[in-house]
Amino acid sequence: MKLHDLHPAPGSRTPSRRVGRGHGSGRGKTAGRGTKGQKSRAGGNIPAWFEGGQTPLHVRTPKLHGFRNRGRVAYAPLNLGRLTDVEKGTLVTPDVLAHDGLIRDTKLPVKILGVGDAPKGITIHAHGFSKSALDKLAAAGSTVQRLSWPDNAPIDEEAEAAAAADTEARAARRRAKRGGKGKGKGSGAGQPAAEASAANETADESAPSGGAEIEPATDDESETESEPTA
Repeated sequence: MKLHDLHPAPGSRTPSRRVGRGHGSGRGKTAGRGTKGQKSRAGGNIPAWFEGGQTPLHVRTPKLHGFRNRGRVAYAPLNLGRLTDVEKGTLVTPDVLAHDGLIRDTKLPVKILGVGDAPKGITIHAHGFSKSALDKLAAAGSTVQRLSWPDNAPIDEEAEAAAAADTEARAARRRAKRGGKGKGKGSGAGQPAAEASAANETADESAPSGGAEIEPATDDESETESEPTA
């Protein structure tokens, strides 16, 4: 193998097409552009989205204006006023509401709204409650139970509140830890908030009451006290 034996693979390199070089070349006269028209002229390039002058597709397409929250939960709403005929001591669940025709089906989570009078002495299981509905049900002596979606399992309110409080406490500790970083040493600025407050309280207790400072005795006063009485 020598340098003069090297050559590209067959078919990888083709000669450029020579157009407009007379009838004998096979591509003379119109040079492969057809006859007349905008595309046969020099500089007659047309954008890919051009549709001959008619209204283009990107203008004909309707636009989606406004904001759409992708995390929005669509509930099946139900007003308290539609439950006024429920007897005392009845357990109301989404399946019961669907069976009685109060909601269309159970494909959506149920939310109880506070429009109308609340039924007395019943238990309602639903996936959501408005604040006014909770107040009216509590005043009427009824109990509520929130359900999870889509498994319809009862939610432990106390455990949920404890978890939220624990999360808030951890966040407060992280904020306090970040607040003590990056400050000078020996100045007391880098101490935690609890230690700084304890140091301030100790300094306040050591100071005399009334906030007045004790001035040192002057030379005149000390001489007066040392003189013997007649």
